[in-house]
Amino acid sequence: MKLLAVDDARARMLAEIAPLGAETVLLAQSIGRVLAEDVAAVRDQPPFAASAMDGWAVRGADTPGVLKIVGESAAGHGFEASVGAGEAVRIFTGAAMPVGCDAIVIQEDAERDGETVRVPAVAAEHFVRPAGGDFKAGSALLTRGSRIDPWRLSLAASAGRAEVLVYARPRVALLSTGEEIVEAPATPGPFQIYDSGAPALAAMVEGWGASVVRAKPVRDDLDAVIAALRDAEADLIVTVGGASVGDHDLVRAAGEALGLSLRVASVSVRPGKPTFFGVLGDGRRLLGLPGNPASAFVCAEMFLKPIVSAYQGAPTEPVTITARLAQALPANGPREHWMRAKLTYEDGGVIVRPYRDQDSSLVSVFAASDALLRRLAGAQAADAGSVVEVLPLPRA
Repeated sequence: MKLLAVDDARARMLAEIAPLGAETVLLAQSIGRVLAEDVAAVRDQPPFAASAMDGWAVRGADTPGVLKIVGESAAGHGFEASVGAGEAVRIFTGAAMPVGCDAIVIQEDAERDGETVRVPAVAAEHFVRPAGGDFKAGSALLTRGSRIDPWRLSLAASAGRAEVLVYARPRVALLSTGEEIVEAPATPGPFQIYDSGAPALAAMVEGWGASVVRAKPVRDDLDAVIAALRDAEADLIVTVGGASVGDHDLVRAAGEALGLSLRVASVSVRPGKPTFFGVLGDGRRLLGLPGNPASAFVCAEMFLKPIVSAYQGAPTEPVTITARLAQALPANGPREHWMRAKLTYEDGGVIVRPYRDQDSSLVSVFAASDALLRRLAGAQAADAGSVVEVLPLPRA
């Protein structure tokens, strides 16, 4: 199977993924989940014309003038009578407009004297929020495939929803391989390093809405890797390390022992060429990521995130923006290159500065980056100021 371009590899992976079943959850517990239904408004919001300020509800035709105070309208406790000529009602932000009133005089512009209030001239609808000004009954508020965040949760709540139908969380088993890997707080041997890839990938995957099961790192032993893959209870198994074809890279061979059918053997990408994807004999999907942290993280953004999204019925294409280069770049080689980079905002535009050292083992560079700069295979040299494509990375 030939070396595949990034977009082609992603398409082949996604062709094997279908959304999981749906479940109803409490709205308060839906953050990070993906809607499996549309959410529509059951009534206008606000359901009545309301005041946008504290002040006085008046008839615009009566202003300017001295008006008789006939009552009060507060949020949740409206003035139920009609307001006639020469009358005003004390009103507070969010309260319903009394029948007969069409404008608000803010309290700073009015002068109360006992049971009367002097008001300046105001036009009809001044500081009035119209009924249905936010949305109308029957309006589509949220669509299937939308991921719930605090703002969308608020919108669903404003429509009176206490529960929503969401896609089930995909189960992702995360497995590190390699004799050199040790988990903190264990003391590493003289030729070992701490596992920095799997903990970060677990956090990424959970943030993308999946349920993660961490397995202990597996030594470079074929039977041990086979057993770890066989015992992983998941929709998707993600391995970190052992994805290449060296003497100590055993994940593919272990997968083959379990009936692995490859869909992607390797990808024309830098970093991350050894990345592979396939289907095990029992139907579980297997994504093999390289062991170097930067390679694993880049390919997680390129492939793992879209797969997790596809299981949840969410959009799968990475969302990129354009930016201008802060420095010149040489011509690119035959593989698509996703460079770790830093974004700044200068003169009304986005500037991207790729780090000079792109070695795939450098966790510190990835931690400092907030974007990946895309260089297509065979791209020509680019001058400073050239427009390029970048994938912003979420940073707190």
